[in-house]
Amino acid sequence: MPRSPLALAALATVAVPGLDAFDVRRPAHPGAGVDTAVVIDASGGRWVVRAPTTAAAGAALEAEVALLEALAVQVDADRLPFDVPRPVGFAQLPEGGRAVVHPQLAGRPLRLDALGPGPGLAAELGRAIAALHELPTSTVEDAGLPVYDAESYRRRRLSEVDEAARTGRVPAALLRRWESALEDVALWRFHPTVVHGDLSADHVLCWSGRPTGILGWAEAKVADPADDLAWLLVAAPHEAVDPILEAYSLRRTELTDRHLVDRALLAGELALARWLLFGVRNQDQTVIDDAVEMLVDLDARLAEELAAAELLAEEEAAADLEEHGSPSGSDTFGTDPGEPDTSSDPGGPRSPTDAGEPGDRVEPADQVEPTDQVDPGDPTDQAGSVDRGEGLEPPLTR
Repeated sequence: MPRSPLALAALATVAVPGLDAFDVRRPAHPGAGVDTAVVIDASGGRWVVRAPTTAAAGAALEAEVALLEALAVQVDADRLPFDVPRPVGFAQLPEGGRAVVHPQLAGRPLRLDALGPGPGLAAELGRAIAALHELPTSTVEDAGLPVYDAESYRRRRLSEVDEAARTGRVPAALLRRWESALEDVALWRFHPTVVHGDLSADHVLCWSGRPTGILGWAEAKVADPADDLAWLLVAAPHEAVDPILEAYSLRRTELTDRHLVDRALLAGELALARWLLFGVRNQDQTVIDDAVEMLVDLDARLAEELAAAELLAEEEAAADLEEHGSPSGSDTFGTDPGEPDTSSDPGGPRSPTDAGEPGDRVEPADQVEPTDQVDPGDPTDQAGSVDRGEGLEPPLTR
């Protein structure tokens, strides 16, 4: 049975001596696995209290606390350009585990339509994600969170696709597309980094044109940096994608990942499979129906794009033939039969197109509705949120 807001407020007063609770509110996205509330003290200060509801959620929360302490050290050393939740008190729970309390971070959830071309919030966001990816992997490893190398992470993704295929609800063309990409070993040659693992508009707090805080660290791991870019390639305005990627690349050191964007787009598509699996595992027909609908839409959109590309290629070939003709005895346009064909470059594998990114799990919420966020005093940034649902969120689609 969920704890009431008043019960959570009482836990907060135990965890933080001297905290005089004046009001308490439920957050906009409370999530599953933890009971969450925002306690307002007599002086107007806001405190987030989270209490796990299961032993597994309690273990995950303890690992997150260890990571947050390590991340706070990196913030104080100016290695991260944003703040993170900083636990200041704990309260033992009767059934075991601890409730955790931290001051609510300043800022409002990222509004995706505020991202635009050129320098500005989009570039700042790209630099912030790159700074996270530059942290030593020991930051996550020492907290007891998962660590993957490139090959093991590829196999993990392939296992997810196999599990989704067994549901019988994924269009065959999508399965072939995903399996082809996952079997292309060259695509998966990347250097694992610290990743947040569940970035979304609700988890990125902004103020005065820059990210000020990042929430929801329970899915952090050492893995593919493309995962932290997938949601932006899917959901951000098209004109903001280049500034994000350019700023990200400039901030990274020794970045030679030629297939970073390809994997990010693929991660966006695979998010639909994970959303389907979440519904199947929890026997939630609403989630299953939602995931199936999005999978069918993605399959249809990809088929349309393929047909349009083939038609364009045929038209270009016909126009080229009409303009130049085909030299007698030659096998290709404009190529002497005795010379190698250099008329075209077959290029690399096609990049997956956009789909949503829900993340792998049910998230604890760390903030309330935009009107309840802490405002540092600059009214230039406005609140907004694009994620829907609680905990594990359905993927975004354009």
